[in-house]
Amino acid sequence: MLVFTFPGQGSQKSGMGEPWTEHPSWEFVAEASEAAGRDLSYLLLEAPIEELTRTDNAQLATTVLSLVVLDAVERLGLSPAACAGHSLGEYTALVASGALTFEDGIQLVVARGSAMARAGEESPGTMAALLGISDDDAEAACQRAEGDVWVANYNAPGQVVIAGTHEAVRVAGMLAKELGAKRVMAIPVSGAFHTPLMQAARAPLRAALAEVSFRTPEVRVVANVDARVHDDPADWPGLLSAQLCSPVRWRQSLETFAGLGLTSLIELGPGGVLSGLAKRSLPEIQSLAVAKPGDLDTLMDQIAEVGTWRAEPAHHQGEHLYMSERVVVSPGGGIFTPEESLRAPGAGLLPGTEGDPGADTEAISVVAVGDLVGRVGVTEVRTPFAGQVIGWLAAGGERVQDGQPLVWMRVPDRA
Repeated sequence: MLVFTFPGQGSQKSGMGEPWTEHPSWEFVAEASEAAGRDLSYLLLEAPIEELTRTDNAQLATTVLSLVVLDAVERLGLSPAACAGHSLGEYTALVASGALTFEDGIQLVVARGSAMARAGEESPGTMAALLGISDDDAEAACQRAEGDVWVANYNAPGQVVIAGTHEAVRVAGMLAKELGAKRVMAIPVSGAFHTPLMQAARAPLRAALAEVSFRTPEVRVVANVDARVHDDPADWPGLLSAQLCSPVRWRQSLETFAGLGLTSLIELGPGGVLSGLAKRSLPEIQSLAVAKPGDLDTLMDQIAEVGTWRAEPAHHQGEHLYMSERVVVSPGGGIFTPEESLRAPGAGLLPGTEGDPGADTEAISVVAVGDLVGRVGVTEVRTPFAGQVIGWLAAGGERVQDGQPLVWMRVPDRA
């Protein structure tokens, strides 16, 4: 399964649009400028870093360049099975999935950046990255600081971001070192994003959200707030509002994708932070950042060389259990219908056929990658793993939920 991911604020740098000015996808900048009511080519080409890092400018510039890169990749014929974005990048993911129009996405980012900038002025704060520390110890450091400081991002194993008032973040950073953090790095931002100090931004953002229409995403989108897939358009206004004051569960989001059968991840936009986090969190997957036109050639080279890169949406879901066992999980909610030809050792035929006198109870099924193992409603469920079926975790006719385990498999150990 191929996933597109989109970076958030902090990935911007001066002149980051320059490599794209001769690419056909640069035309999106003019369209975004019209939607935003300002000259965005200036932000992408000429703005000094001091101006570009201002919250409202940084968010708009990052989103627009990410959409330019998205269009460039789509021109290659690539489309994802799922999307996600880190903080601000969630808006780009919703545009990429078809849940938001291009114009609505730009206008929401304008409203969000402005609201967060004002909230940062009203409740000043900062952020810091803690490296080499567990989630629990990072949370403990914040609690022991006895001030306004919270975990803001769960980014990867051993990498957590905290945010709050300047003094509380300083104290929590000292406590984190006592608890084993190898490094505490200040992040140059103008507010304590994803904490209660952003509460003042929620009302203006809600007003902006009420002015746009959300549609059913064409591909799965995993939300920052709960690291779950949401395909109901009515969910997204509340999720985007809650995201302002809730931690970004990025590590958990990658784990969700892994459970759905993630094989390849492409980060689209400035920087390369998310592809790096993916390598740290899920070293077995392939990941690549596309930030400039030259990266498109690298992407196509990897697609040509590695067969597991996918150029179209796939319906392969899986979840890692142990070194030699996997489960195939449901792609959504509905009635489960197992594939009739499958057998499991010692289990006879599929559930519901136990009374068949002609059943071969000794037969087993060995499946290849992509083989059909059942259906949930009318959606085919195909295994991302080659191996032997050893049991069913849902009965035929049972109503199952998105991500619910369906088939238990034994796969060859990887050398």
